Amino acid sequence: MTVSSELSSNAWAESLPEPLRGELATLESAYFRHVDAGDVDCAITGSSALVFRRHLELGLQRPPGAALVRVYHPDDGSGIGAAVQLVTDDMRLLVESVASALTRIGATVSEVIHPIFEVMRDDEGRLHSAAPHEVDGNGVTGLRESWIHVQLHPSTSRDVLERIEAEVPDVLTDVRQVIGDTEAMRAVQDRLARELIRTADAGSSPYPVTDLVDCAHLLRWLADGHFTLLGYARFQRRPATGAEAKSVVVPDSCLGVLRPNVGTDFQVPVDGGRRPLLMLTQGLVPATVHRSVYPYFIGVAEADASGTVVGEHLFIGVFTVAALHENVLDIPVIARRVRTVIEQCGFDLESFSGQAMLEVIQSFPRTELFSSDIDTMRRTASAVLSVGMRRQVRLFLRQDSYGRFVAAMVYLPRDRYTTRVRLEIQDILVRELGGVSIDYSARVSENELASVYFTVHLPEPGTRVDTSEANRLRIQNLLAEASRTWDDHLRDEVARSTVLDPAVVQRYAAALPDGYKEDFGPSRALADIVRLERLAGETIDQHLYRRPDAAPGSWRFTLYIGSGISLSQVLPLLQSLGVEVVDERPYEVEFGDGRRAWIYDFGLQARPDLLRMSLDRNMDAELLETADRLDLLDAQECGLRERFTEAFDALWHGRAESDPLNELVLRAGLQWRSVSILRAYSKYLQQADFPYSQANIARVLLASPDIAQLFVGLFEAMFDPDSASADRADELRAAVRERINEVVSLDADRILRAILGVVTATLRTNYYVVDADGLPRDYLSLKVEPHAISELPRPRPQFEIFVYSPRVEGVHLRFGPVARGGLRWSDRLEDFRTEILGLVKAQAVKNAVIVPVGAKGG
Repeated sequence: MTVSSELSSNAWAESLPEPLRGELATLESAYFRHVDAGDVDCAITGSSALVFRRHLELGLQRPPGAALVRVYHPDDGSGIGAAVQLVTDDMRLLVESVASALTRIGATVSEVIHPIFEVMRDDEGRLHSAAPHEVDGNGVTGLRESWIHVQLHPSTSRDVLERIEAEVPDVLTDVRQVIGDTEAMRAVQDRLARELIRTADAGSSPYPVTDLVDCAHLLRWLADGHFTLLGYARFQRRPATGAEAKSVVVPDSCLGVLRPNVGTDFQVPVDGGRRPLLMLTQGLVPATVHRSVYPYFIGVAEADASGTVVGEHLFIGVFTVAALHENVLDIPVIARRVRTVIEQCGFDLESFSGQAMLEVIQSFPRTELFSSDIDTMRRTASAVLSVGMRRQVRLFLRQDSYGRFVAAMVYLPRDRYTTRVRLEIQDILVRELGGVSIDYSARVSENELASVYFTVHLPEPGTRVDTSEANRLRIQNLLAEASRTWDDHLRDEVARSTVLDPAVVQRYAAALPDGYKEDFGPSRALADIVRLERLAGETIDQHLYRRPDAAPGSWRFTLYIGSGISLSQVLPLLQSLGVEVVDERPYEVEFGDGRRAWIYDFGLQARPDLLRMSLDRNMDAELLETADRLDLLDAQECGLRERFTEAFDALWHGRAESDPLNELVLRAGLQWRSVSILRAYSKYLQQADFPYSQANIARVLLASPDIAQLFVGLFEAMFDPDSASADRADELRAAVRERINEVVSLDADRILRAILGVVTATLRTNYYVVDADGLPRDYLSLKVEPHAISELPRPRPQFEIFVYSPRVEGVHLRFGPVARGGLRWSDRLEDFRTEILGLVKAQAVKNAVIVPVGAKGG
């Protein structure tokens, strides 16, 4: 991708400093070096050259240490759509912090471009020269800067963009503060660990020596790649006049995100009185640096001789992936508790029961491991161990010591854990515990039990929640009901419905695979069972729908069939209708007697140009989910769903041809048989030695779906026995000509006029003829008057019949009311009319003494 010539050729480039102007080509190449050109072209609203120019304009002046942020709105005239551009000093954690912030705000990221430049600036920050940063060095010794361009989805709302403009600078401030203070925080961590060891050796602390040593080892373990430090502060307890002593921050002790000038307000939990040496809890505000997760606060207390807390060292950060998967026996503080718990239960660590309990404790969230004392850990682990043998649901509650949230550990049989069950459990916990929001993390392994850890956030710190045994058991019973199986709920649905025999549904309940039950609810299953039951022979059934939360143009298409198929059979048919298949979920329904049926659920994405140009502006609204409504299964629709499914059915059974013209079903709102009219005329023009290919004709019709619709309307006005009208036909011809006059392309003009000419020259058709069963013919015949078609080569017969179907095409030429000739089977697929025309001319000479003119078909 080269845009430097475009940049340097305008007056804007002339205003740049000479060294920078000469580096444009190199900078532009480096700017896009690590992104795929196709991805950029698809994601960026404007030209890539404009994106680079806007970014360069932003970075022309940056005061030392400043972070430049510019948010672009789709309608601000910048020409690059919704986007964010940043120029700042290159730092660790920068890109992931910005990306996490955008996701947290609710923006959809289409593309991230992140070059690193070595720049030279003067004292006022004016950019004089720049070069791409090379890992192995490129001889440039300038300031290293990160230039980040984030392209957002075009539909990004103004509210989201305004939040980005307000919050991203704070994120950059946090990142700079964390990176700048990392070494200082590590030094504090190391110094505190050494002080704890010295205090343990001296025996001068009210805390047990083992606690002091374990805490020191834990700080070193955290520093050894297990904890990403984000902030630190030291607090002291100060007596307050006429009030209880309160914790105040020690001046100049704050580092990282706990500095007073950072952009994010982390609600720091500190406590006094008597408390353990080490406390760990989760924050209420997601981390702004690195990953958008709730950070952990690790507090190390300072106590006087009586054991009263007089100060606290508070670290904030996030556990690394290595820490989350570390063996609990290798984690200081935790290891001693775990061994004690197993011993108190009477198990040897190496025994079967000891290993089983170790596995249970290993699955505990890190917060619970640090927050649970030995008695709590023993009771919880023992209860979980017994649950696994009885397939029951168990709930364990713990309120945060600061009254900010309630931690709820839920264990249930693995085969009962589904997304639906989890969501129901979340609703119950929030409702029953008085929460305002909830987060979760799940652990599902080969173990018989699935464990889910919920954090229920309370309205305000200090809120007290009833976590008594009686209330725990009451809520646990609610969760047990919510975890009832899919089959249980399907039986409930059948009992409320009169559409299906319960025995039939029971057969399907055993036959439907687990994957289906994970993806669809029982009400949808009843509708699918009805569709599967009415399959017969080679028939298929389909359903097109859209989920309410789906992105524009994101649809689902379900195919019901009695035999297995391959993707190669389906993809070309769906693609010819103007959609891309983005995912496929096959479900094999296998009955006990060996019979099988298949449900294929495809994720479709309508192409952007189709959504933009379609005459139907409400396609997404028409396709909202109705798959689980039994009352709509046999409804006679006239909308997009019916047109699409009927077109696919025709394509599947060979009644329609798979080609780009099928997009007119969506673009122009045409039935598939109406599209076949245009296809037949297109095929006829090809046989008439028309200089434009089928692909070109299709491209022109797809680009003008309103004209395609007018062509079909004209055909109907000429031949539909129920609505034919000469006056209406004349109006439509005039409308077509007027619309063609607006077409800019000469090629498109000629193609459209040629189609209009052939339609106008059509005398009769069998399109509206039906058989004894009331079904239309599976072929289309058109009788035309060649002398009225200017595109036909000479000589032109007096009458001509063209027959089209996906299986066969044919033509019959007759040069007079009375003519004589035969039929010929031609091998010239693309120009058999030319061959027939030559033969009919010879036929006229040969039969001159019998009839004055000839005829020929083939």
